[in-house]
Amino acid sequence: MTLLIYLPDSTATHQLGKKLGETLDALSVILLLGDLGAGKTTLVQGIGEGLGIKEPIVSPTFTLINEYTEGRLPLYHLDLYRLQPEEIPSLYLELYWEAIEVTPGIMAIEWAERLPYKPPNYLEILLTLNPENGRQADIKSVGTDNINLNLLLV
Repeated sequence: MTLLIYLPDSTATHQLGKKLGETLDALSVILLLGDLGAGKTTLVQGIGEGLGIKEPIVSPTFTLINEYTEGRLPLYHLDLYRLQPEEIPSLYLELYWEAIEVTPGIMAIEWAERLPYKPPNYLEILLTLNPENGRQADIKSVGTDNINLNLLLV
């Protein structure tokens, strides 16, 4: 299932993230794709708000993984921008999306196009900038545990 949402500004991008944070269950994986400045971190900040996380959510470009655990569910925020695909297996990302040795939560991965492998179930969100009218989010649900994307339109 796919859904295309037009986002006129960064506030709308943040609100989409907030809705995701309020709606998604534990073990949800969100693969974020898009150019620099497309709104990936803004969307994750909204997810954090939707989960009730009070700590500021910042891009983990240099730390690779930020863990926020005080919300409704933990949020695991990854940024693969500085990594090459052959470096990613050493992060053992499946420990997060299978909740092995971590509390089940929501995993948001920026620059997911660099992943050499993907989890069996995930939401893929491609954010693109349109200079005339904001952004657009092309959302695709993949796997057997598909969420109802129509919940994001409410």
